[in-house]
Amino acid sequence: MATQVKIEKKVLSENDRLAADIRQQLQQHGVVALNFVSSPGSGKTSLLEKTLSALKDELRIGLIAGDVQTENDANRLRLAGGQMVQPLVTGGACHLDAKMITRVLPEFDLSRLDLLIIENVGNLVCPSSYDLGEAMKVVLISTTEGDDKPLKYPGMFRRSSVMVINKIDLLGTSDFDLERVKANARQINADLKIFEVSCRTGEGLDAWYDWLRDLVRR
Repeated sequence: MATQVKIEKKVLSENDRLAADIRQQLQQHGVVALNFVSSPGSGKTSLLEKTLSALKDELRIGLIAGDVQTENDANRLRLAGGQMVQPLVTGGACHLDAKMITRVLPEFDLSRLDLLIIENVGNLVCPSSYDLGEAMKVVLISTTEGDDKPLKYPGMFRRSSVMVINKIDLLGTSDFDLERVKANARQINADLKIFEVSCRTGEGLDAWYDWLRDLVRR
């Protein structure tokens, strides 16, 4: 067991070194980077499709689309208007790490970007431990999941700055309680900024877009 801990510390230490280099590159070019994390099926790609469609003429957005085996998400983002999309297939790994990001980052002309969005692999456990050089993590949860998710995966919600609750159009079709999930999340992270949206109906998306605009301006 002691050997396993030492190996993990060594891996994370190297990851943090690479992430610091990535962060420095992004800051030098004034690029804001967001690391999108969620369970599978929460709607990360759907939210990014809507975001691209709404902001592609205002902000220069680059996307890294992480996936375990396919480039399906990257293809969807290109169809939604993404002009700077790089797929990152992990080949089975359950998360992205900084070394993977260093492989695809040179494909972007950072001087032509305002915002870099990294769509992580669907998983609320492993991605919480890996810094990718982002400015902040955005955790997505949907109303088709349990409202106790923040309590079951506290590490992810503690390390995230923003929580997006998707599929609010489906509220009432299950026992999911909107106020309870927000209370659970703030029990873990009192500073968490929360958005309530529906990618299907568009409800709440304008507030999300405005926040992204302001983030880039700042």
